[in-house]
Amino acid sequence: MPDLFRTISFRLTLWYTGIFSISACVAFVLFYYLAVSTLQDQTDQELLEKASQFSAVIQQNGLRGASNLAVIEAQAAGEKLIFFRLLYPTGEVFASSHMSYWKDVTVDQHLLDLLVKKKSHVFDTRTIARTHKARILYAFVANNAILQTGVVMDAQSRFLNAFKLVFLVAMVFIIGFSAVSGWFLVRKALLRVDTITRTAKQITGSSLQKRVPETGSNDELDHLANTFNQMLDRIQALVNSVREMGDNIAHDLKSPVTRIRGGAEMAMVQGKTMDDFHAMAADTIEESDRLLDMINTMLVISRTEAGEGEFQFQQVDVTQMIQQACDLFVPVAEDRQIRFACKIAHRFYAHADIKMLQRAFSNLLDNALKYTGNGGQVVVQARQNAGENLEIQVIDNGPGIAPQFQARIFERFFRAESSRNSPGTGLGLPLARTIAQAHGGDVRVESTTDRGSVFTLSLPYCNFQVM
Repeated sequence: MPDLFRTISFRLTLWYTGIFSISACVAFVLFYYLAVSTLQDQTDQELLEKASQFSAVIQQNGLRGASNLAVIEAQAAGEKLIFFRLLYPTGEVFASSHMSYWKDVTVDQHLLDLLVKKKSHVFDTRTIARTHKARILYAFVANNAILQTGVVMDAQSRFLNAFKLVFLVAMVFIIGFSAVSGWFLVRKALLRVDTITRTAKQITGSSLQKRVPETGSNDELDHLANTFNQMLDRIQALVNSVREMGDNIAHDLKSPVTRIRGGAEMAMVQGKTMDDFHAMAADTIEESDRLLDMINTMLVISRTEAGEGEFQFQQVDVTQMIQQACDLFVPVAEDRQIRFACKIAHRFYAHADIKMLQRAFSNLLDNALKYTGNGGQVVVQARQNAGENLEIQVIDNGPGIAPQFQARIFERFFRAESSRNSPGTGLGLPLARTIAQAHGGDVRVESTTDRGSVFTLSLPYCNFQVM
């Protein structure tokens, strides 16, 4: 039961029942007071008509005729139901109907004074015989005569008591009906929430295929289901990416570790001189350096993506940085007989970390020279586009990149099967894009199979000169 009380279904049902019951109660109360007011107005109108009748009789037959009328009217209606009493303005009674049942009803001097002062009729409600209510009227029927008349309100009381009984029975039914219907409606509305909960419980690390069914109603719960499914799609894509990254890391780590172990084993089996052991140590250091470089690159990417990269931004002459990097790669291009050109006609500047920017550009340049065949061509150029961004382009006429791989080459450790035999870790392009995005720019690629690729490094352009 405590668990039931904490559920949204119970609380919503309680709210629904309470609001519905309070609304019904307010409606019944308003109707009750309307009925009371209507019945009282009807009784008052009847008493005023009696006063008008007495006034007309007095005008024709005098006070004696009014005295006779009082007796006759009381007997006709029932002496326990109505009475008539004729008074002088001083309160002295000079005629009345039979008053044995109405002996508790006296003349209220305060109401007489109010009547004389207002010159209009006055009403009063009294209790007689301890249980019955009566409506009393004081009204002038002549200049020197006042009529005091009253009528028992038993019929009205019976109607109101019956109304109260109906109200109590109806409220019990309304509360029960609203509770049952509210529970049904709430459970029906929250049934899809239970579906989402069951789907979430069925999802495990090895099974992310479950999805919440959508009804197509486009209501709030349908939007929730759609959002939940989109979240699952992103989680599944992330898990697949992590798994693939783990496979790629294992593949890329396996080769250097295997070479280190093989070299050490060969030195132990076949090594005879110190030169053999020195060569083994040198190979081990070289392979270890490759592993450390890969690990450091991964750390740089992770910290930069987390917003914790240690960047030192300053005014940078981008043109000079590009030319210096190109000069370093000229010998590599000459060894492979690649036509290498750096075509930058203007000075461009940016607010950047010079070391990180050099690293990103060098990765793009190294990537282009690595995959361009002997006798190919690599061109570097820079321009300011219409969007006020500085674009550095590395253009090659190498084998190009297949369309299905163009979106994935910026994933860590991803390498197409055609490039598995080439040296590298699959971290160069992800690092370049991460550095560019940390500068407020990006790296994108346009490539056609067998016709080459264009890598574009974009940066926010700054119109100043390095001091």
